[in-house]
Amino acid sequence: MKPGRILVALMFILGLIGALVSGAAIYSRFLYSSVLLLAAAWLWTHWVVRGLAVERTARGLRGNVGDVFEENFKLTNHGRLPLASVEVLNQSSLPLAAGSRLFTLLMGKQNRIYTARTWLTQRGGFQLGPTQLTTGDPFGLFTASRAFPARQTLIVFPKIYEIQSFPSLQCMLTGGQVIRKRSPDMTPHASGVREYIHGDAMKRIHWPTTVRRHRMMVKEFEQDPQAEIWIYLDAQKVVQHQQAYKQQEVPAQDLLLSKRPKIDLPPSTLEYSVSIAASLAHFFIRQRRAVGFTSAGQALTVLRAERSERQESKILETLAFVKADGNLSIAGLVSTQASLLPQGSSVILITPTMRPDLLHAVDDLLLHYLSPIVVLLNARSFGAPAETHDILNALKMRRILVIPIKCGDDLSQALSGISTHFHSQEIHTWQIPELSPLT
Repeated sequence: MKPGRILVALMFILGLIGALVSGAAIYSRFLYSSVLLLAAAWLWTHWVVRGLAVERTARGLRGNVGDVFEENFKLTNHGRLPLASVEVLNQSSLPLAAGSRLFTLLMGKQNRIYTARTWLTQRGGFQLGPTQLTTGDPFGLFTASRAFPARQTLIVFPKIYEIQSFPSLQCMLTGGQVIRKRSPDMTPHASGVREYIHGDAMKRIHWPTTVRRHRMMVKEFEQDPQAEIWIYLDAQKVVQHQQAYKQQEVPAQDLLLSKRPKIDLPPSTLEYSVSIAASLAHFFIRQRRAVGFTSAGQALTVLRAERSERQESKILETLAFVKADGNLSIAGLVSTQASLLPQGSSVILITPTMRPDLLHAVDDLLLHYLSPIVVLLNARSFGAPAETHDILNALKMRRILVIPIKCGDDLSQALSGISTHFHSQEIHTWQIPELSPLT
């Protein structure tokens, strides 16, 4: 019990017993004073809490793991009565969320403004709130709280590792033919003109040709002649593994000095896969390549290949919410889309599986004249039981580039350290390469 309540309770008991036993006036004063004090304190507390308000504003509602998120708080006392103390409690679901404060002596019609900085350590979507304000009377008898619901959501993208180089696969079809495929949408690559058909957009009309031929002519477009890059993320639940993990804490001095801490990825195959996919998408879009993304968690997600910064934002936002709760294997994921991809495109498979499904997926891609790369996470390093290397040997026999990733690896080095002289070759699954005795 609070000390103030103990004192008032003693006054009440002393006054009540004294009034009943002796009837002296002083005991009646103790009794009445304690009752009036309780009533005044209760009314004060519930009156002043109504005048409290808090506003939360942020410069941006997007960030990456490892970034610092800044949020401004404005605490205002709209009432005329002063407040002895006000506690601001940030109840956001954001890990390590800052912003909770304790203020003393907030006068009427005054406000306090401060900035809270939080290091982002986990991807996902987080409500910025609710925010609870708690105050009390000057005697410390009662407290009252007022909650303000969350009005904004912060989306934290996966951590991006800088990739310096990555193997450049062939972007040509067999025989050196550049990919030519008509596109129903407008692209930067115009291929010709044709007569106007009812329903064509006015912005597709080619006016110089229309004037010259005296009839409406519209432009035709082709897909990007350079091969697309497709990232396939394996989100099948049964192939994912994770070690025991404790939420990483950021030292207080790093927050005060704005010193960027080292944020390690959780020892989870899914978290590594998501960060790899985000890093590759960032790298290829920075290289002005058209990048597409496919994954199957609870639902199948397909983002058509594009080369804009907007595409990177869409991929990162999708990755921010990816969960390992899918039932579709990597082979099933590939089979749903392989026939729809432009021939000659590169497909990066990110998976921890060592099941035959991986070989089926690779064979399906080769059958459709696509160039696969496998980013293979070593599931054993993430706590999975040991597996045979038959699948890995079979991939090498198919001349498939395999990039191994272990738990604790620096993804920047692991993804950038691959030989840039690798070239995909058109080798069917039944062809076993013959090595020279000199090699």
